[in-house]
Amino acid sequence: MTADTNSRPNPIQVVATRELFTVARARGYLALFAGFLAVVVGLGITGGEPRYLPTIADLLLPIELLVPTVALAVGYRPIASDTQRGELAVLDTYPLTSSQYVLGIFLGRAIALVAMLTVPLVLVGGYLTVTTTETPSLLATQQGIDSPIIFARFLVLTILFGLTILSLSLALSALARSRRTALILAGAALIFVVVVLDLLVLRGFTSGQLGTDGLLTALALSPTSAYRGLVFETVLGTPGLSAAQAAPLLSAAGLLFWLLGSLAVTVAALAWE
Repeated sequence: MTADTNSRPNPIQVVATRELFTVARARGYLALFAGFLAVVVGLGITGGEPRYLPTIADLLLPIELLVPTVALAVGYRPIASDTQRGELAVLDTYPLTSSQYVLGIFLGRAIALVAMLTVPLVLVGGYLTVTTTETPSLLATQQGIDSPIIFARFLVLTILFGLTILSLSLALSALARSRRTALILAGAALIFVVVVLDLLVLRGFTSGQLGTDGLLTALALSPTSAYRGLVFETVLGTPGLSAAQAAPLLSAAGLLFWLLGSLAVTVAALAWE
């Protein structure tokens, strides 16, 4: 009995493997990856001087728009599709809890998303490594000033941003009853996350309702603003600059709140069915 229990596959791993193979076999996701790859690499190698800081500055705005699009496309379908096909009812007969099912889907889709985001940026970073005309000093390397260190920071923050939006898309997929509804919700979420939240923060600041401290806190409430603020403060920031673009700890906490909170909503939505 003990041997049978130990040999039983981990349910989270089984679901994650299913999702990973689903993404790998789908031509739509391959086309999405190819488009993202072409845009990021194209902008990275055709920009201005081949240096890390200017390239990151050129990529920041496109990344803010493209990463939510890719993440929502990767995550909006799986749970809604299982619901529409009746597979959730079948899965209820297996020793699989709602949390294990959600974590499995998130893990499988996250692996695919991380690969899709990492490959283009690593290619751009490799191009900059062999073409940059400056060799950073030891001090610059340690502080991350125009060196591979800051590009690595940019990559890590971009992955965190993508995983946050992926978690949100899974929550929308769980709340939707069909793939069509999930697609509509994903489109609305894309507009809300990328545009509406930033506009609400900006309106509160320009109307005088938010002071400087209030603005930094409000920026952390928007995933896009939190990501942008972290990039400005930890990647593009100049040492000794007095005006803060964001509160790094609050911004990181904001992204984690959206990531973990969305996963909790997903589990709760499935548990209530």
